[in-house]
Amino acid sequence: MTLIFEESYFLSAGETNAEQELSLPVLVTRLIDIATAHANHLGIGNPSMTGINGGWVLSRLTVEMDCYPKANDTFVIQTWIESSNRHFSERAFKILATDGTVYGYARSIWMVMDTVNHTNLGLSHLDISGEMIVGERPPIENQARHMAIIEALDDAELPKGTLRATSPAFDYRFKYCDLDFYRHVNTVRYVTLLLNRFSLEEHDTTYIRRLELSFLHEAKYGMKTTLLRHDSDPMASSFLLRRKEDSAPLFFARVFRKQRP
Repeated sequence: MTLIFEESYFLSAGETNAEQELSLPVLVTRLIDIATAHANHLGIGNPSMTGINGGWVLSRLTVEMDCYPKANDTFVIQTWIESSNRHFSERAFKILATDGTVYGYARSIWMVMDTVNHTNLGLSHLDISGEMIVGERPPIENQARHMAIIEALDDAELPKGTLRATSPAFDYRFKYCDLDFYRHVNTVRYVTLLLNRFSLEEHDTTYIRRLELSFLHEAKYGMKTTLLRHDSDPMASSFLLRRKEDSAPLFFARVFRKQRP
């Protein structure tokens, strides 16, 4: 039984962004891939739950990077189970160079979804023994709680616990290529949606230092949504995606950028 699971990846040009470094969507894909591989290795992956129609899905993800691998670099991702209870499991990641230099860390919270009716199955049916849990916590802060973002005039008083949208609302309707295995919107598509709200110049002069994703409700094919944005300062942005028909919140995210050297 491998408690700290590790895989190496060669970064081809096709997996980089316009700044010739590991793109955030590809990194998130790799995190999900290695988490899946490790769960399968431990015997608690999706193949072990076919009889109960269960499958792992992300509830929260935090990625914090000091820098990113460049094109033609080989990088390593390590993952381990940080904790587990009856409802959720926390999984940690370390992203590093082949010489041991740490690029960054990630933390994630996972739940098991009933793949038929898309409800939370809980983890009581899985044998996640104490010996599987490493318990080591990456040196990054917890996610902030999600907040409502509303469109309001500058002089309007806001309800407690809400943020004022500082940019025009962006409408988006999810399409076929936004979907994943479960026929709901893929985590990576949310990341792409956020990154596209920044200009090329902003990406050229800054990089994503920290990304927080909190999934509140499923988004599905054809769903019309509205993305609201609040900038607390030039380098910190919060986003709320809500369903257009009834304003139900779908996900909350925070993006922190840092000036490039």
